[in-house]
Amino acid sequence: MSGTPFADWMASVQAQTEAALDSFLPPATQVPVKLHEAMRYTTLGGGKRVRPLLAFAAGELFGADADAVARAACAVEMIHVYSLVHDDMPCMDDDALRRGKPTVHVAYDEATALLVGDALQAQAFDVLAGGSVAPARLVTMLRLLAEAAGSKGMCGGQAIDLDSVGFKLSLEQLERMHQLKTGAMLRVSVLLGALAGRDLDAREQDALAAYARAIGLAFQVVDDVLDATADSATLGKTAGKDAAANKPTYVSILGLEPSKALAEQLRQQAHEALAPFGEQALRLREVADLIVQRKA
Repeated sequence: MSGTPFADWMASVQAQTEAALDSFLPPATQVPVKLHEAMRYTTLGGGKRVRPLLAFAAGELFGADADAVARAACAVEMIHVYSLVHDDMPCMDDDALRRGKPTVHVAYDEATALLVGDALQAQAFDVLAGGSVAPARLVTMLRLLAEAAGSKGMCGGQAIDLDSVGFKLSLEQLERMHQLKTGAMLRVSVLLGALAGRDLDAREQDALAAYARAIGLAFQVVDDVLDATADSATLGKTAGKDAAANKPTYVSILGLEPSKALAEQLRQQAHEALAPFGEQALRLREVADLIVQRKA
């Protein structure tokens, strides 16, 4: 599959992820119908699937079988989607548009949105635990996902983000926030994809961690640039929200052009981190390029 053009490989992974998510989510006809319908509404049929792309790329590098890597990919995507549902609620970012359609609390109601997030988080661990990975390695994968999603990862970063509105952060503080809020789940996507294949030695872990750190920051830098430069139709979500909410961003601290330069520098760092794997890490390099060069 290494000779397949990246665009075709990406489309294949996105299709596989969509089919797997469809099979792992409860049917919309199963009681409670409204909750299951809303879970499927927000999870299926949208998004770039960056985290599954990372999981599949790492899984390919480490020889993961199809079911194991699909479960890892779907688990991280379910956690990601749950975080978006909660982020969009009135008590958080209060947004009405996500992935080009009304957010869950708008399409349904706030209580349903809250339960959708809760249920997707639980479903993620159920999906990951159901695979045939060796038990000791599976426990490690479950623990890594829990850490990445919790107060030491994504939720902790979101808490810092909410507390930072209206305040000036240093570049170091902003980086720390985003390494938790965005970077933790991108990092665990890479690690779960790799561990779906086999155990990792220290050198491999260090290389993947360096790669994930670079793409995690790059993803957020590009997000900040796009929020400042793209329109809502292109983004599929409300543009300009960060500036309107007086949130600290890379653009507000560094400026637009230096932020673009930083994203490119991080892309190069991601490539360099993968040097120990040679050409076999092509897909991970290509996903790094996608993250930095995307327009939405």
